[in-house]
Amino acid sequence: MPRIVTYNVHRCVGNDRRLDVARIADVLATLEPDIVALQELDVGRARTNHVDQAHEIAERLRMASHFHPALRVEEELYGDAILTAYPETLIQTGPLPGHPRIAQLEPRGALWIEVEIEGRKVQVINTHLGLVPKEQQVQAGFLAGPSWLAHPRCTGPRILLGDFNATATSIVYRTLSAKLEPARRLAPRRSPTATFPSPLPVLRIDHIFVSPEVVVEDVFVPFDPAWRVASDHLPLVMDFRIAAGPG
Repeated sequence: MPRIVTYNVHRCVGNDRRLDVARIADVLATLEPDIVALQELDVGRARTNHVDQAHEIAERLRMASHFHPALRVEEELYGDAILTAYPETLIQTGPLPGHPRIAQLEPRGALWIEVEIEGRKVQVINTHLGLVPKEQQVQAGFLAGPSWLAHPRCTGPRILLGDFNATATSIVYRTLSAKLEPARRLAPRRSPTATFPSPLPVLRIDHIFVSPEVVVEDVFVPFDPAWRVASDHLPLVMDFRIAAGPG
């Protein structure tokens, strides 16, 4: 059964303030994922020893990776990635709009790949929204529009996931729920899915949304001690299958 994970890795710096890319890869490996959506990765940045974190984690997991730099400062990059062991094709990457009246906000982006699972093409979009509610609402509306979820190529099985910095009571959540179903609602059993802050998680701000073709078998968060220290977020995990239907 396929397993997908979304995980904000906090540039691979844990709650113990230790920079450790290998630790992130090791804890992810314990989940045996098939697709991994990561947020807050550094690539070539001085503050994290110029490591390409997306590439290194992918290498350790024996996966292909696609990275999108939401922020670029000369040769230093910061952004999000999707890793997978499935046959994959990059569809598009791009920035998300900020709020026009609020300057100096951190740039945000999204990344879309197509993976092939048992002969079916599945669209996977990873994103990381801003911290300001007005900004988030603009970004969610953009994701729901013709550039992303309403794009002519975004059909069939679809999964949108990432760090939305917004809870289930937010306008952001309602906007995206009008396009796709929150996976947590579809899971046969209700497990705790709060992901932040990792030592004592009380907020559900990391989410997975799915189209009707994606049959959710389980949604859960691992609470082991190793996860509680590796990043300031816990990962959100979904086991699923693709409903029978046209290829």
